[in-house]
Amino acid sequence: MYSSIISPKTVNENLDDSNWRFFDCRFVLTEPEKKQAEFAVSHLPGALYAHMNHDLAVPSIPGKTGRHPLPEKQKLIKLFSTWGIDHSVQVVIYDDAGGAHAVRLWWMLRWLGHDAVAVMDGGWPRWIQEGRQVSAELFVPEERKFIANPHDHWSVTAEDIRNYFDNPEVRVLDARSRERYRGENETLDPVAGHIPGAVSAPFVENLDEDGNWKSKSELRKMYLELLVGSPAEKAVSYCGSGITACHNILAMYHAGLGDSRLYSGSWSDWITNPERPVA
Repeated sequence: MYSSIISPKTVNENLDDSNWRFFDCRFVLTEPEKKQAEFAVSHLPGALYAHMNHDLAVPSIPGKTGRHPLPEKQKLIKLFSTWGIDHSVQVVIYDDAGGAHAVRLWWMLRWLGHDAVAVMDGGWPRWIQEGRQVSAELFVPEERKFIANPHDHWSVTAEDIRNYFDNPEVRVLDARSRERYRGENETLDPVAGHIPGAVSAPFVENLDEDGNWKSKSELRKMYLELLVGSPAEKAVSYCGSGITACHNILAMYHAGLGDSRLYSGSWSDWITNPERPVA
């Protein structure tokens, strides 16, 4: 079973396995339909397209929710069943942004108790660079029964975050760029800054200069420094809307530090209530 990062070579060796499912999560925030059109032209053989806005989030309610609210569990169970995922299936997810979008589906599957899910190292660019086969054929999976075993405690709310303010055991990690953390160059959300007490931990630092994941030992060293002795399982990651925060959760898990938690509403949810403090 693969549950964190998987190499393109291993993926290639299992393309014909009927118990493997491949998902393309390529996405651009500013042009939400662009990558699905690219997927229709070329993708991993047998891959299905998972759309960030239609599949992995529900429409946001301005002023009430973050930008990418999590779908209800029942809706996801139905979707995963339609996609042909049951307990015997190994899921592989990729994108073309260093895993920035793929991690959302990785987290959602594991949140609902499906551990056999991994993100492909280097994603689509590396697959192409290595000259591996692609397809334009649209795969229609046979439905299977997805049985959920949710880890409800992996998801925290804004209220929980407020309760952690006085708890030195809980590290809150901000996965956005250092500029946005500092409240500079904020182009996505109406309020700039960060959650008080949060530590800057840009998700891009989980990758090397080629867009591949850093080694387990490098990631482990990096996160142990960020956690400063507090346990990873109590740590909470957030970003702008609950997507790239999952990158840090995967990095810690891949580094052998265990499962941490997600504030899925993230910054875009935090700022919907003007009474919540901003740093």
